[in-house]
Amino acid sequence: MRTIFHVDMDAFFVSVEELFDPSLKGKAVVVGGQRDERGVVSAASYAARKFGVHSAMPLRTAAKLCPHAVFVDGHPERYRECSGKVYEVLNHFSPQVEMASIDEAYLDMTGTKRLHGPPLRAAHMLHQKMKSETQLNCSIGIGVSRLVAKVSSAQAKPNGILWIVPGEEAKFLAPLNVRDIPGVGKVMEQNLHALGIRKVDDLAQLDESVLKEHFGRWGLALAGKARGEDAGGWFDSEVGADTDPKSISHEHTYNEDTSDQEQLESTLMRLSEMVGRRLREGGLLARTIQLKLRYKDFTTITRAHSLAASTQLDTEIFEQVRTLFRKNWHEGAEVRLLGVHASGFEDRSSQIDLLDSGREERWNKALAAADRLRDKFGESSVSLATGMKGAFRERTHENPAGLPAKGNPQK
Repeated sequence: MRTIFHVDMDAFFVSVEELFDPSLKGKAVVVGGQRDERGVVSAASYAARKFGVHSAMPLRTAAKLCPHAVFVDGHPERYRECSGKVYEVLNHFSPQVEMASIDEAYLDMTGTKRLHGPPLRAAHMLHQKMKSETQLNCSIGIGVSRLVAKVSSAQAKPNGILWIVPGEEAKFLAPLNVRDIPGVGKVMEQNLHALGIRKVDDLAQLDESVLKEHFGRWGLALAGKARGEDAGGWFDSEVGADTDPKSISHEHTYNEDTSDQEQLESTLMRLSEMVGRRLREGGLLARTIQLKLRYKDFTTITRAHSLAASTQLDTEIFEQVRTLFRKNWHEGAEVRLLGVHASGFEDRSSQIDLLDSGREERWNKALAAADRLRDKFGESSVSLATGMKGAFRERTHENPAGLPAKGNPQK
C-alpha cells in the first residue's frame, strides 16, 4: 500500500513577504503588482481572500473588492530561495520528492515507517521541521494516491494535516464538489452540472460508459478520480518521475500600450532570455519558436516558425521571434501584450551539432554564467544589451525559472 504526502505551503508568496516585512502580518495583502496596474493577482493573504480576492484576478478588481489591502510587487528571487529551503526539508523525509510547483510537492513515503514512524507521526515531524527550518507554515495531505493526498491537503488548510485512512477514499471524496477534483476547471464543472453532477458522489454513481460518451478518455479518468485513483494526465506518472514540459513560454503585459518599436523588440529580447533560461534549466532544445502579439483592442495573433536546428540560446530565439514580429506587427499600432513560446523539444544529449560548435559553446558558457548570476541576484540582474530597454519586473508565478530539483544542468 502506497503512502503519498502532498505538502502545500500556506499562502506562500504572502508568507515570504511577511518574513521580510513583519508589519504585513495579519493584514490584507495582495502580491503581484500595484493596485492601478494591469497585471493579475499572484497571491492574496487569507485576510484579503475574505473580501473575494483570489489569484489570477485583475489587480484593479482586487483593489475595488479590498480597497484597504496592501499591494506588493513580489520578489521572485526570494520565493525561489525559500522554495529551495522547502525542498531541503522535504529531502530529509523521502528520496522521492517532486516539486509540483514553487510552493507544493509530492513525497512518496512508502516504506519509510521504520525511519519516520507511521504516516501521522511522520507528517507532524515534517510539519514541525518545516516551521523551524523555513519559518513558514504548510498543510499536509496523506493518502494512497497523489489525488487523495492533494485533495486532503486542500481540506487541511491552513496549517493542518489530514490523513485519509486506506479504504476510506470514496467516503472522503463523496460530499465534495466536483470542482475540488484536480483537473476539473470551470468549463468542465459547467458540463458536469448540465448532466446533474454536482458532488463527487454523483460522479462515482454514474456509469463509466456515460462519462466516456460525453467526455471520451477524460470521462474514464474522471470515473477513476471519483474513486480516489491517480488517473489521467500528470497523475499517471510516479512521484519523482521525469515529466518534461510540452512547451515553455513567457509573456508581458504593458502597463501602458506602446508602439515604440525599440521598446517592443527589447521586450522580446528579455522574454527570449527568460525562455532560453528555462530551456537550459531543463536540458532541452526547442525546434519551434512562436510569437504572441496582442494589440490595444485585444486583437491577438500567434505566429510560429520551425528552425532548421533546435536551440536553447537566447540570441537565436530572439532572432526568430523578432523576424516574426517584424513580419506581423502593423507599424505604429499600439501593443498591449507580447509573448515568446518554445516547443518541439529535444534532449540536449541527443543533439549532434554540425554547425559552428565553437561559437555555440562560447554562447553556452556565457549564458550559463549569466544564469548563475540570476540564481544569486534575481532574474533581472543580467540582461543582454538588446533587452535593457525592455526590462520589466518578473511576473510572480508558480513555475518560474530556477525551480528546485528541476535538473538545472548549468549548476
